[in-house]
Amino acid sequence: MAKETALPLAFMARMAALLDEEFPPFLAVLNQKPVPALRVNTLKLPVEQFLALSPWALTPIPWCPEGFTLDRKANIGTHTYHEIALYYVQDASAMAVGALTAPQPGERVLDLCASPGGKSTHLASLLAGQGVLVANEIDRGRAEALRRNLERWGATNALVLNETPERLADRWPGAFDRVVVDAPCSGEGMFRKNEEARFHWSEAHVVGCALRQREILHSASRLVRPGGRLVYATCTFAPEEDEGVIAHFLRSHPDYALATPPWHSGFQPGRPEWADWPAVETRRETQSNSLQRAVRLWPHKLQGEGHFVAIMQRAGDQAPAAWKPAQPVRLAPSDRAALEAFWQPLIGRPLPERLLLRPRESRDVEVLAPPEDAPDTARLRTALSGWRLGLLRKGRFEPSHALAMALRAEEVSQRIDQPIGGELAARYMRGETLDAPGPDGWVLIAVEGFPVGWGKRVGGVVKNHYPKSLRWG
Repeated sequence: MAKETALPLAFMARMAALLDEEFPPFLAVLNQKPVPALRVNTLKLPVEQFLALSPWALTPIPWCPEGFTLDRKANIGTHTYHEIALYYVQDASAMAVGALTAPQPGERVLDLCASPGGKSTHLASLLAGQGVLVANEIDRGRAEALRRNLERWGATNALVLNETPERLADRWPGAFDRVVVDAPCSGEGMFRKNEEARFHWSEAHVVGCALRQREILHSASRLVRPGGRLVYATCTFAPEEDEGVIAHFLRSHPDYALATPPWHSGFQPGRPEWADWPAVETRRETQSNSLQRAVRLWPHKLQGEGHFVAIMQRAGDQAPAAWKPAQPVRLAPSDRAALEAFWQPLIGRPLPERLLLRPRESRDVEVLAPPEDAPDTARLRTALSGWRLGLLRKGRFEPSHALAMALRAEEVSQRIDQPIGGELAARYMRGETLDAPGPDGWVLIAVEGFPVGWGKRVGGVVKNHYPKSLRWG
């Protein structure tokens, strides 16, 4: 077995200087195993229902009503409930970001640095299918992972973009009620979970991250409406990337001020004396008081890896700036007939009225239902423009996995519902065909009443349409 990468000596020296007598318990925690945690998918079921289903003992997380920590031996990453997106495996301290952002249903929310989707899925749950969630990721491959996670989560009001913050700020100034910047950082809060974070850490990397974070935050500030909120977060302990970035931002953006967050057990205030660390400078008293409103989550103070969160409110009170709306299309009669031939006898909710079409290289046409207030994303790199319903393919309609994951099983007239651990469900998730008598046509596969994916039945045999990337083994 390879030897574990040790904590960087320069990192330990920095933290010893910063934490003083708190350094020994901090260091002791970093040498322990991480505490597993999950966040319930309230788009699919209430927390109370999940508690009744859960095979584990769950401890509530004070700042996140949907979040729970578990015993360190709990294996939650491979359970079937995880496969069907009843919960998201997420560090407890990271859940503070969505909870403190606190979007209200119907709002416009932007997650600017969103992959792999932990914060975005949380924001989607809090929006409860209303309003618009724009999840952006500058890296193309990571944007695709983000799209897949949001679709599995069952989000129907999300757009996924692959853009720079600058281009979005130029396109949609003042258009969002809330903007989240979960900034790329030096990742000191990942040291227990990710050995590469230890290997790649350096003081120069910390400084470089802080400079990049300032640029991202400046672009993000342009996207927030007057009266809206800008939430900045990192998973690092470095003062240069936390108090230092916020102090610089407030000095250069006088129309923003730190808001007072709700305080929960485990939250610690920001450290004003670290704003210019390691330099010693005279600081204005107003700035010092303000920085105490930032939230630090320390791994030796709570069951989590550590985080920093600052909520900044923009002065004024105006509605979000208008944007050009997404333009729905009218389906050709033959395409409408193919879509309705699938939908009407099978799906027990109305077919969305507003639809978008996206041609594919294969000459198939993707059908999407955009959120009601969705913006036009023409000339932006777009990975997802709304709820993907499926493909129009040579005069017929083929449903998407995203459609299955956002439906309730009882809304589908033809379904095969298996108990947890059922052999038929296991065979389906391995990608096998199923022997299941019944009428020919599309059928929803479900576990314990929760959708897993589609199959197509012909002569009592169900052909498997579970995405290959999700199949077991």
